[in-house]
Amino acid sequence: MESLLFWFFTLGMLLGGIGVIANRNPVASALSLVLSICFLAGLYLLLNAFFLAAIQIIVYAGAVMVLFLFIIMLLDLREEAKRPFRFGSFFVASVVSVLFLVALIRVTDSIKDRYAGIPVGNSDNITAIGNLLFTRYLLPFEVTSILLLVAMIGAILLSKKELK
Repeated sequence: MESLLFWFFTLGMLLGGIGVIANRNPVASALSLVLSICFLAGLYLLLNAFFLAAIQIIVYAGAVMVLFLFIIMLLDLREEAKRPFRFGSFFVASVVSVLFLVALIRVTDSIKDRYAGIPVGNSDNITAIGNLLFTRYLLPFEVTSILLLVAMIGAILLSKKELK
């Protein structure tokens, strides 16, 4: 059953990734990315990484995708819809993707034996991450949130320039 679920989540993630690339509509691409992220959370569940699965759904599928959709809605997409599809660009992107996949396979094959016998710890990861995030890494965490807020305000101000 676990093997069947693995292939289901993997196939769903691949189809979601193809949907991100193949859709001409940016909103549909963003929703395909949400689908792919949800399938990735399913893979994390199969690995018994419940915290990572929850964070994947809450942070990426929730907050980050809302921000992406907000920015997509602020852009003028009528100009993008007028552009023709270029098969040359698609071919170059496909070749680069295949070369990247070959390089990734070679790298993972060269390092997989190195980490085969490492035991996995059984500590309380959620408590450790929370303690580190709100003690040692509190300043970078807050700076990141302020940068995201400033970027969102900047996007709003840039989109409002035509209304003056």
